[in-house]
Amino acid sequence: MLDLYSLKAETRYGCPAADQIIINRNYVVGYSYYFRQAKWALEIVDPDKKVMSTIERLNNFRPDYRIPKRFRADLSDYTGSGYDRGHLVASANQNDTHIQNSETFLLSNMSPQKKELNRQIWRELESAVRKLDAKSSVLETYVICGPIFDFTHSIQFIGENDKNGIKVPIPSHFFKCVLTEENSGRLKMWAFEMPNKKLTGSIGNYRVSTAHIEQRAGITLWDNLLGQFIDKEKNKVRAMWR
Repeated sequence: MLDLYSLKAETRYGCPAADQIIINRNYVVGYSYYFRQAKWALEIVDPDKKVMSTIERLNNFRPDYRIPKRFRADLSDYTGSGYDRGHLVASANQNDTHIQNSETFLLSNMSPQKKELNRQIWRELESAVRKLDAKSSVLETYVICGPIFDFTHSIQFIGENDKNGIKVPIPSHFFKCVLTEENSGRLKMWAFEMPNKKLTGSIGNYRVSTAHIEQRAGITLWDNLLGQFIDKEKNKVRAMWR
């Protein structure tokens, strides 16, 4: 049986497993019932290649009612928590139309993120990826990102989703993996891991290999790609953005 998400352009190079695959107009989410947030979110950055857009950020944060109630986050979980509703698929990446931008504000696209990370170096990384995508040599830019939970340390929580005391765990780290398809057909990969706290230095300091993220996040990335070149690329910590 053909899965509908396999028809989405975003999943061309692969789609990791998840409890629930949520298909949006311009990105796909793999949702974790256990973590009550996305395990990963996958997009093609600015799919229409419109560098300039007149669409303003909508800020219409809301629950995603496609997720069963006991497993979904609500706005009240974040209220007074001290954590931002951190976008996985960035609002600024999907702003060609109002509905496209609006879908990025579903809470299925959010994870509890320290504001010092979300509003500083994580935002810098999002902007850097858009600049990479704008290069004339780049045909398309695929980005998958999500939370990492380090179980060697105690996990903290926000919210209290229902009378059973279900809460939303706070990630210890976040990852972002980038795959570009150049006009020549060549594929390149970059990967980043950032602790969920205020960070110093440049975004390049947080480069890791794609294979490292696979192990840390417990997912297989770009699994439609096979061969020695791909294995080598997954294990490479590539310079920015070369």
